Amino acid sequence: MPGPRKLDPSSSPRALLGAELRHRREDAGLSQADLGSPLFVSGSFIGLLESGVRRMQMDQAEKFDELLGADGFFARNCAALKTSKYPEHFAEAAEAEARAETIREYAPQLIPGLLQTEAYARAVFRAYQPTAPESVIDELVATRLERAQILADPTAPMLWVVLDEAVLRRSVAGPAAMAEALRHIADLVRRHRIVTQVLPFAEGAHAALTGPLKLMTFSDAPPLAYVDGLGIGRLEDDPATVRQCELTYDLVMASAMSPTASLALIESVAEDYEHEAQQF
Repeated sequence: MPGPRKLDPSSSPRALLGAELRHRREDAGLSQADLGSPLFVSGSFIGLLESGVRRMQMDQAEKFDELLGADGFFARNCAALKTSKYPEHFAEAAEAEARAETIREYAPQLIPGLLQTEAYARAVFRAYQPTAPESVIDELVATRLERAQILADPTAPMLWVVLDEAVLRRSVAGPAAMAEALRHIADLVRRHRIVTQVLPFAEGAHAALTGPLKLMTFSDAPPLAYVDGLGIGRLEDDPATVRQCELTYDLVMASAMSPTASLALIESVAEDYEHEAQQF
């Protein structure tokens, strides 16, 4: 793992907490493993907190105050960080995603959030919350599109996505919206901003049949894996678990079509949707 980077405490409240945690730990003469032991977490987890990748929880903050004689500093600042625009189960993953150097994702059913267009995202959120006021849906869509702005940087993060063929074939929001959504992905590929592969139906059984998977790496912290389901999500930093997730992704990637063939299929399906939309 790379050595610790210098944190700029003014860059974010989380960076402030991380910098202070590292300072107080080193002042106390403790290793990351030493500090993690009383909390029953790994040294690498402490490193993730210090680098600002993981979100400090209140029970952890209170324990740090006790162990490091911080007089309530961590608890006070942890409380101030509680507010997030994302659902509780995804907030930490979204924040880690924004700091990642590389993101690799397998999507079995839906276009990943970072690649969704407004019409596509609106249809997804409306399906999730059929009776929600329009203002709630508007806010959810705006947050998702704002999150996708990390792709505005021409080089980072490096995003590699494997789309199940079901993602292309499931008509979310109708043919016109699907054509727009797939053209958006194709445009990102053609601009060399992302790498995309399609896992075809013909492959049958594959390593990730259990669901979606996201892997993230960082310049100054260990890699993370994120797995989610209906209203739940889990960020994994255990090295053995992350390695297993990486193997799963590698197997899926090996079963998928090449990027060139995948782009051709995406554009072909988009064209089919465009023809279908013209008939209405």
